[in-house]
Amino acid sequence: MWDYSEKVKDHFFNPKNAGAVAGANAIGEVGSISCGDALRLTLKVNEDTEVIEDAGFQTFGCGSAIASSSVLTEIIKGMTLDQALKVTNQDIAAELDGLPPEKMHCSVMGREALQAAVANYRGEEWKDDHEEGALICKCFGIDAAMIEEMVWANKLRTVEDVTNFTKAGGGCASCHEDIEGILEKVLKERGESFDPNAAPVAKPAPVVAEKGPMTNLQRIKKIEEVIMSFRPQLMADGGDVELVEVVDKTAYVNMTGACNGCQMSAMTIAGIQQRLIEVMGEFIKVVPASQMPKLVNIQEAGHA
Repeated sequence: MWDYSEKVKDHFFNPKNAGAVAGANAIGEVGSISCGDALRLTLKVNEDTEVIEDAGFQTFGCGSAIASSSVLTEIIKGMTLDQALKVTNQDIAAELDGLPPEKMHCSVMGREALQAAVANYRGEEWKDDHEEGALICKCFGIDAAMIEEMVWANKLRTVEDVTNFTKAGGGCASCHEDIEGILEKVLKERGESFDPNAAPVAKPAPVVAEKGPMTNLQRIKKIEEVIMSFRPQLMADGGDVELVEVVDKTAYVNMTGACNGCQMSAMTIAGIQQRLIEVMGEFIKVVPASQMPKLVNIQEAGHA
């Protein structure tokens, strides 16, 4: 598991300003429950001074999403709208004494909710930019503009970085090549060269103690446990999921019953992958078993 700061734990176990603000005159909603994270930010703004007098949040997501939303409301109370708009996702993470890199997208969601709320107050139409550029990650609806912005703002340099900050590439992984193209373009503009083997820029902080690497048997057992936790809900809807094979850090699964061929199966697989990453503290890819022979053969050819 990841090491969280004491501030993250405090805001998770004792969230500040949870719930909707009574008499709110600014509302910002971002994310999607189907993608695993959603945030509704409500503000009470003084109409004469544009000072945020109260702020509240309603979050569907992990502990980091709750903590990020909680600390955001604490940061912006007492600020004018223009001052609040200058708050960045790095500010949110810093106020929590850091977030694991795999959870930085939670701070990004908070920043977007704030922008949406301010636009709502001012009678403007807020766009998250996810529809303005070419759609890169279909699993989570992330487009090129969003990825480019995060690469610039956070000095990202690997696909793993992009996934940590935006979730793009965290589903079926078919967009990794396009993400690499964006990284290559932005890094070139920054005067740098893209290295697909570079280490991620962000590291968890603080690290208390390093744990030994997980054995393949331990990894398989953990993957089975997570998949088993998804089965009751899927079976209630007439579907199911089963683990077929684990190769290195890639898990191959079969979607059966009503889940076989369902348009939401990609979302389910993405949800399983996200849960695995959270539980195991390492990047685990979940892939439909129908892709297994092709990928395994490629791996075997590479070792030949």
